[in-house]
Amino acid sequence: MQESRSAFIAIVGKPNVGKSSILNRILGQKVAIVSQKPQTTRTRILGVLTKDETQLVFTDTPGLHKPKTELGKFMVRSISDAVSDVDCCLMVVEPAGKINPAETELIERFKNEHIPAVLAINKIDTVKEKSELVERIAQFASLYDFEAIVPVSARDGSGMQELETELLKLSVESPHFFPDDTLTDQPERVLAAEIIREKMLRLLSDEIPHGVAVTIESFHERENAPITDIIATIFCEKDTHKGIIIGKGGSMLKKIGEQARGDLERFFDTKINLQLWVKVKEDWRNREGMLKNFGFTDNQ
Repeated sequence: MQESRSAFIAIVGKPNVGKSSILNRILGQKVAIVSQKPQTTRTRILGVLTKDETQLVFTDTPGLHKPKTELGKFMVRSISDAVSDVDCCLMVVEPAGKINPAETELIERFKNEHIPAVLAINKIDTVKEKSELVERIAQFASLYDFEAIVPVSARDGSGMQELETELLKLSVESPHFFPDDTLTDQPERVLAAEIIREKMLRLLSDEIPHGVAVTIESFHERENAPITDIIATIFCEKDTHKGIIIGKGGSMLKKIGEQARGDLERFFDTKINLQLWVKVKEDWRNREGMLKNFGFTDNQ
């Protein structure tokens, strides 16, 4: 009988390189929200892939950035904690550009702590000349002895099978830490709140989304019908933001609700009755009590 194997893997990299997209593609299901805006992921999202006797447990971390708020400091701490607790790291980078200080610092940590790492060069579907990709591979290979460097596209799936194969090689003999059919450790309420926040990231201007939080006030499955009732509150920092989120005649809030409902119904495989409310909590990103109320705690 084949021994069971497992590996805990932190997905790290600067904002907007496609960490969440890669996690969703590996799992074959959306568990982390995706947006073109940086710093989309605020907390560590756990995803689980079980292939035969091997289980990979992924942590999708916030993007490496210089924090400007207490929320930002929490996000950076969560990256550090994640790297400390794993068997290996999956570092995600873009196919062009300079290596930034945060990436250099992360690679130094790999060296100092002898952390095995696989490098995924994402967005290769945007590369016009193959020579650019060869140059990028050489650039990172000169900095660290990665277990593998795999060019991928989370958008179209190119290279993802090769990446999965390399990650499976990093597993060690160990019992599985989750039931084999587990996809994520995130509670239903957290997943629902993140799906709603994703729609706001996509529909609203650059300033507002980072100043919003979503809490699920009620998540109730009806006994006499295949319908789940969800009541959610969107918190923002200013009255002007509240007006923009609601929109003229409630048009924007309706659009957010419609798009979120579609994703919620697909994810939970049931009809969803979604009610959204908007409230103002000034400067909540710098208020420790509010951060704890919204679930941003260091002991999660």
